[in-house]
Amino acid sequence: MADHTHTDHEELTEEEKRELMEKYDKESNNRYELGKWIWVIAILGISLTSFHLYTGLTGSYGALIQGAIHLGSALSMIYILYPANRQAKRKPGVPWYDALLSIIALFSYLYVVWNYDRLVSDALIFGFEPLDMVISLLAIVLLLEATRRAVGMPIVIIAILALLYGVYGSANWLGVFSHAGFSWTGMSTQLLYSTEAIFGTPIQVSSTFIFLFLFFGVLLVRTNIGQFFNDIAFRLTGRYTGGTAKAAVVASGLQGMVTGSSVANTVGSGSFTIPMMKRAGFKPEFAGASEATASTGGQLMPPIMGAAAFIMAEYVGIPYNEIIVYAIIPAALYFLGVFLGIHFNAKKDGIVGLPKSELPSIASFAKRFDMIAPLVTIIGLLLAGYTPTYAALWGIGAAFVISFLRKDTRLSLLGILQTMEQGARVALPVIAACASAGIIVGIVVFTGLGGILANGIIQVAGGNFFLVLFLTMIACIILGMGLPTTANYVVTASVAAPAILAFDVPPVAAHMFVFYFGIVADITPPVCLAAYAGAGIARANPMRTGVTAFKLAIAAFIIPYVFVANPVIVLQGDWTFAELAVPLLTAMIGMIAVSASLMNYFFAVPTIIERLVIFAAGIMAVYPLDIWISLAGIAILVLIAVIQHFRKKRQGQDPEATSA
Repeated sequence: MADHTHTDHEELTEEEKRELMEKYDKESNNRYELGKWIWVIAILGISLTSFHLYTGLTGSYGALIQGAIHLGSALSMIYILYPANRQAKRKPGVPWYDALLSIIALFSYLYVVWNYDRLVSDALIFGFEPLDMVISLLAIVLLLEATRRAVGMPIVIIAILALLYGVYGSANWLGVFSHAGFSWTGMSTQLLYSTEAIFGTPIQVSSTFIFLFLFFGVLLVRTNIGQFFNDIAFRLTGRYTGGTAKAAVVASGLQGMVTGSSVANTVGSGSFTIPMMKRAGFKPEFAGASEATASTGGQLMPPIMGAAAFIMAEYVGIPYNEIIVYAIIPAALYFLGVFLGIHFNAKKDGIVGLPKSELPSIASFAKRFDMIAPLVTIIGLLLAGYTPTYAALWGIGAAFVISFLRKDTRLSLLGILQTMEQGARVALPVIAACASAGIIVGIVVFTGLGGILANGIIQVAGGNFFLVLFLTMIACIILGMGLPTTANYVVTASVAAPAILAFDVPPVAAHMFVFYFGIVADITPPVCLAAYAGAGIARANPMRTGVTAFKLAIAAFIIPYVFVANPVIVLQGDWTFAELAVPLLTAMIGMIAVSASLMNYFFAVPTIIERLVIFAAGIMAVYPLDIWISLAGIAILVLIAVIQHFRKKRQGQDPEATSA
């Protein structure tokens, strides 16, 4: 193992973790000194979770009623929990104006429930009353302000621009982008009282599936499943080359699919894995990047895949249990790419694995194997064809039962109530993001902007398929730098995905494409928040950590092009095993080469010319449209491998030895 002395303070305190979360994760920037208002949050949070458990068991209400209770309760909690600015956060308690906004927000959305019959029937014939119009404007303003507090400004800016376009889009200077235009009241009532905007698909899915899965994740954390994942990961990979980093990738990937947040998982598991990687000999930037890359990839890992995947199932119009099957190969390729990057870097720096004596024993985690019962329950039920709601409820029940098997995770009555409150808290930013994204989607639908933008992308690309994909990728990454994953997917699925679909790409492949690039924005410089959080833990340079994370996650930038050009990778169309095996094998070989080039190690440290040739050959191997190009790339890689092998032999080295 490389000699690596580290004298600075390794482990983060709880206060340091909190500061990192608040710096890089807007969703964590909430008040901690609530005073007597803690009781209000407890009542609202427990009530909101109880409502979702009840409707999950008995069946949900109509989209407007279910969504209004879901969103109104969430906004009411946000105004109490999230301050207007950082200065207000330092003051204990809740100011009177936030308490007032909390009440008004709850009233504005319950107004939809109380007047439901009139709003969906009489109002369509006789028109909306003046109070309906006032409430609709008020509800939209309160939604946008709550989203600014809990999610961030970028999505609010996009929503405001969409609103301005909806009202003033009839201007002649807009050319092909002009439309008939709406009045403010006409636009606001259509946004609030229909099921195509605020209460459209994102909130409908959030108020049924997503909330329950987020609560499931909270329950899993209470069972201490994170440590169990760590132990399994170290047992499987810890003794191999670069074993500490490989184990961190496995553990963080498993935990990431439960937390659903790249930054939260980076800080949570990274406080343990990053110092450990540094002690093993990895450079601080590489340790932080490895954790951030794995944590981000957790949102690509079935069966949970973050909240956006549930919305994807609705947009594409296929059951969620099919989505998770189609996502298995791309997710496996992503983590294979990260493993390869770690392996080549460890080979170059001479970092070996841990001795067997330092690894968790099989017996130590075998007696905790019951902890995976909730995940097995959900996966089994989803694959058996049951609804996500049904699977989530059974998963919640299994996690609840498992928590009672050990003294340290056993829940008292108070613990159950606190967990229910925490489940609501975790969901707040997702709910706000889904609703605000619904505004954007509503404007796109009402004005026909989606088709115009799709045609615009195709025209700018000159009809070139791969240029359309590239422009779509850039749009997804830019949006992803400011929008949370769910909102990013909702917007890009409405605006960018239609351009890809115009080339007869299967809907699953097109939507998976924008889904992937929205997620990897968290590790794409210059705004790579998960990588910056990892750098904060590693005490590393943030930008170098971001660049390293980009290199490690290179598979995420290659694989989407492969499965769009060759949809058999996402199991679309009629295919045989041979038709799947060939592009899968060439993709894996290509990823090995690209990763080796970026990490500057193949069978030995390459020369500059070799490094460039390895990269080019890797891209050729991955190329999905011509098998002869792929074979030529593979032949070049074999030649480079032979050259490096004999060069090392001439230098008197064991070909299997690592390079210092």
